[in-house]
This record gives sequence, C-alpha cells and structure tokens, in this order.
Amino acid sequence: MSEARVRASFARQKFMATLGARLARVAPGEVDIEVAFDEKLTQQHGFVHAGVTTSIADSACGYAALTLMPEDAAVLSVEYKVNLLAPAVGRRLVARGRVKKAGRTLTVCTADVVAESDEGEKLVTTMLATMMTVRDRGSLKD
Repeated sequence: MSEARVRASFARQKFMATLGARLARVAPGEVDIEVAFDEKLTQQHGFVHAGVTTSIADSACGYAALTLMPEDAAVLSVEYKVNLLAPAVGRRLVARGRVKKAGRTLTVCTADVVAESDEGEKLVTTMLATMMTVRDRGSLKD
C-alpha cells in the first residue's frame, strides 16, 4: 500500500478533519496521528475528551493495518478495547498505531496515545484493536 494512497484516504476522513487531526507519519505497519489541543475538544474538567483519544487511536490502528494491505483492499474496525490511563492534558496528542499481527482477513493492532507537554510525553490511552480486510469493497472507498 502506498503512502500516497493512505494519505489520500485520510484526507477524505471528515471526522478526523473536524478534530483537527493530522497524519504525521506513515510507514509499513505504522501510523502516527496528531491532534493539537483545542478547548472545543475538552470535557467538563478541561481534559481532552476520551472520545477524541479513542478516535485517533482507532484511526491510527486502521491506517497502520491499511499500509500492509493489497491495493484492492480496504479496512474496517471490527473490535477494540481501550484503557484510559490518565487525563489527556497537553499541547498535543499523538496516537501511534502499530500492527502486531497482519493476517489475510484480520489484523491485530495496538495504539498508544501520548499527551505532549513541557514536561515531556505522558501515556494517556492504550488500545488493542482488530481490523478486518475488506476485499469486495462495493461502495467502500479506501
């Protein structure tokens, strides 16, 4: 899967655009997604909402899986488990999606989301996800 195809697919993700997410890194089996702190993304205590951290972790896993798929395949999330480890506070969040085991139909991935601040990085969320390869894509786009 070409980096250009992954970036083009990400650019079509309207929800990621709504969050202000940026595809920071693409490599075989690895994708990093960044989101700058924005008050509009916080919950009632001023922390970045868990839905934001979960969403960027899910997308990082999905795109990491897509990097290893054939050109005629797409990917869909079929399951994930999330641990919220600490409040998400910092100037930016980075979700690092990594493929653990790529299969013909199912690919298992992990993502760690860190919050960057002046004190360094702090792990705030971790995800274990299963992605499904979709070969008969019909109306699915990359």
